[in-house]
Amino acid sequence: MEGLIAITYRCNAGCYMCNTWKHPSEPQDELQPKDLEGLPDMVFTNITGGEPFVREDIDDFIRVIRPKSRRIVISTNGYFTERIVALAKAWPDLGFRVSLEGLPAANDELRGIKDGFDHGLRTLLELKAMGLKDLGFGITVSDRNALDMRELYRLAEGLHMEFATAVTHNTYYFHKTDNEFDDKAMIIREFRELIKDLLRTGRLKNWFRAYFNEGLIEFVRGNPRALPCEVGTDLFFVDPFGRVLTCNGCEFVMGSLKEQTFGEIWNSGDAKRARQCVAGCTRNCWMIGSASPAIKKKKWHVLLWLLRNRGKYLSGAYDDPERSVPM
Repeated sequence: MEGLIAITYRCNAGCYMCNTWKHPSEPQDELQPKDLEGLPDMVFTNITGGEPFVREDIDDFIRVIRPKSRRIVISTNGYFTERIVALAKAWPDLGFRVSLEGLPAANDELRGIKDGFDHGLRTLLELKAMGLKDLGFGITVSDRNALDMRELYRLAEGLHMEFATAVTHNTYYFHKTDNEFDDKAMIIREFRELIKDLLRTGRLKNWFRAYFNEGLIEFVRGNPRALPCEVGTDLFFVDPFGRVLTCNGCEFVMGSLKEQTFGEIWNSGDAKRARQCVAGCTRNCWMIGSASPAIKKKKWHVLLWLLRNRGKYLSGAYDDPERSVPM
């Protein structure tokens, strides 16, 4: 099982694709580390926000979650370098993913943080110098920054860090309903070039990322997911108020950690109804939180896709953005 835990909706950024910063949680209403003591054992946990390092008690959350999770990755904009480095010194096995929306000018404009790119890169370099291994950064792609995507990928490769991608979504979590793709052909072309770059490497992990990025192309097109979504079964989301939901894409609530144990929530009638809502959901979100468990379950399907399409991709058979690649 995997967990996605947002410990605050407060944020020091003002991102173009997310209005969470306009709807911050109040500190007195936010969940406390003790509220998470009953969480189950997890293969992977992502701690996010808002900006999680707005909370000065983040170390207490790690103290509670670390014994329950094989791997923890914190998503951050990287601005609070000193706080991040201090946490990494205390917990050197943590992973960190810094969000960068493009090269310096684009990032600072789209994230609404002066010198935000510099802060994010400085944080990554400090963590790397400390010897941390689970490091990376990523971009949420739209018409406004798609042309910077491959440059960021090359930077990640040069730094020997992971590179994550997403595209803009409209969800209650982001408080957005107007994210759109105006130039789909351009975005698809850029993803196609990134996929080629990934497939040219000798890393199997990058080849699986190529498949994930193919799924992002299908989302941009407005097509259905290639793999079934089973959030609420293999993934759960905890919001800053202690509510347990199936995911951060749809507001399907299963219960509250402030009122129930996790076991009571997971086996409740509300959880069953939430999973039924997931089964009938037509949003076709393709975010790493929900796609990754599905890809792991269907790894042979993904490997077959690679066998069928890697050679065609590298030969240029899929250069036309209007042509679909079977998933």
